[in-house]
Amino acid sequence: MKFAKIPMATINRLSIYMRTLQELLEEDVEVISSERLAKQCGVNPAQIRKDLAYFGEFGVRGVGYHVADLVNQIKDILGLSRTWNLAMVGLGNIGSSLIRHGNFVKHGYIFTAAFDVDPQKVGKKLPNGLIVNHVDELEDVVRERDVHIGVIATPAGAAQSVANQLILAGINGILNFAPVQIQVPDCCHVENVDFTIKLDCIAYHLSTGV
Repeated sequence: MKFAKIPMATINRLSIYMRTLQELLEEDVEVISSERLAKQCGVNPAQIRKDLAYFGEFGVRGVGYHVADLVNQIKDILGLSRTWNLAMVGLGNIGSSLIRHGNFVKHGYIFTAAFDVDPQKVGKKLPNGLIVNHVDELEDVVRERDVHIGVIATPAGAAQSVANQLILAGINGILNFAPVQIQVPDCCHVENVDFTIKLDCIAYHLSTGV
């Protein structure tokens, strides 16, 4: 199986399938048809079957998918059968809100380090128990706490420098909330989250009626 050939859109949909299946588990649903799962995920049944077919054979013809089994199988595919340690860099409004968000822990993402440059924030204890470190300590702390993914929520002007520090510390995965495209080597995967781009898409559809 050549994972590099799998479209990112498929990976994104797998996350949606998994979250929907987890909700079904909480409702004590044991088996679900591809038609019902597709309806709840906002796609068609053929798309679900195609997405899953990249990774093997799933479900039972004429029966559907065993919910618990499919959750575990998708977790294995996405690398979520383990926890991932995160470091937050930048504790402004976005960074502070994200690090308090309980949904990260629910899905296996644990903030184990937090950094800022503001003297009024460095040394403070966060609600989750973390002590904010100065960004100058980033490389040492990231290594000590076995951080796997860096989350950047700094102003645009600081984002590239922070990304460079994270990479030097051995981080190869970055979630970037700064409103700027950062440059990284091929070994590092970056996901950029710019809310204004999403708003641009909404504005386009509202303006054109498409």
